[in-house]
Amino acid sequence: MNYEEALKILTDKQSLGIKPGLSRVYKLLKVMDNPQNKLKIIHIAGTNGKGTVAYTVANSLIDSGFKVGLFTSPWIDDYREQIQINNEYIPKNDFAFYVDKYKANEATEFEFLTALMYKYFCDKGVDYAVVECGMGGREDATNTENGNLSVITSISLDHTDFLGDTVEKIAAEKAGIIKENSTCILYPNPLTEKIIEDICAEKNTRLVKVKEQGDINNNNLAVAQAVISALGVNCPVNLYKPLGRTELVNGVLLDGGHNVDAAKALANAIPANAEITAVIGMLADKDVDGYLSIVAPLCKKIVATTPSSPRALTADKLKVLALKYCADVSACNNPKEAVNIAEKNGLNLVCGSFYLLREVRQLISDN
Repeated sequence: MNYEEALKILTDKQSLGIKPGLSRVYKLLKVMDNPQNKLKIIHIAGTNGKGTVAYTVANSLIDSGFKVGLFTSPWIDDYREQIQINNEYIPKNDFAFYVDKYKANEATEFEFLTALMYKYFCDKGVDYAVVECGMGGREDATNTENGNLSVITSISLDHTDFLGDTVEKIAAEKAGIIKENSTCILYPNPLTEKIIEDICAEKNTRLVKVKEQGDINNNNLAVAQAVISALGVNCPVNLYKPLGRTELVNGVLLDGGHNVDAAKALANAIPANAEITAVIGMLADKDVDGYLSIVAPLCKKIVATTPSSPRALTADKLKVLALKYCADVSACNNPKEAVNIAEKNGLNLVCGSFYLLREVRQLISDN
């Protein structure tokens, strides 16, 4: 089996959607001899910042000479970027080998990918596995190990159909990754701190509460520093960010964040008094108006577009919402055409969805 065939087998499982419960991934991991229980795992959940914390922790450990596996999602540039060892994507032949060997399963796409990741990291003998939850925590496919270091980053409303319609309910779901007699590192979350405290107390788990540092980047850095300290590693910690998180490419700021807290972080990254021409695309199940209320007023011109996802909000509907906050908004359903239109007006921002960035990042990189 070659890589393209393996990738099709795995991505065809998208048709299964998102299914609750861990029975399928546990069954698959058992066939693999439970590799997740043979790893030192730093398990990260949260609404915003978990990718940044994961990359920062992983790279700090790599810089200290450790062999480090990193699992994050979603992907932007290459499907394999979700599974890395020391910043190298899983090789295509390894990816194809594991898919071929374990393809007889009932797991969803993310469940299969997660199990594959644990098996690959175990077989390659990583010193640490830095693992980002896909969504939530308690029933996330990554939440299958016996007990390791857990990290809870910023918590806000997102994925409410699956995780609950209040910040408190979402916090309880994300806190499901906390294990008995372990350590939990907590981002400054004043609205949900008591929930995490109670769960840690019930599980006899040491809670390390990071103090407010003034902004999301400093908070994420402080969380990563607390993780490295809890591991007993003495090394400098510098902030690293995944692709598509306030990433500057050829003078264009790219950000796939899609909720209010992500919008606030993006707003902080936009220079004061900058004349912003933006391409914005979003999914319909997000707080579109809340996001636009923060980002759109900063824009001089917006080209609304439709990301390639069945959950996408159409460009025309996004345009109507954006006009509440920006006087110059046009609509173009095709993301690449939207970028070409915006470039004629000095494009300097693409935001609102990782699906959108996946489609246009290479186009912008090549310009």
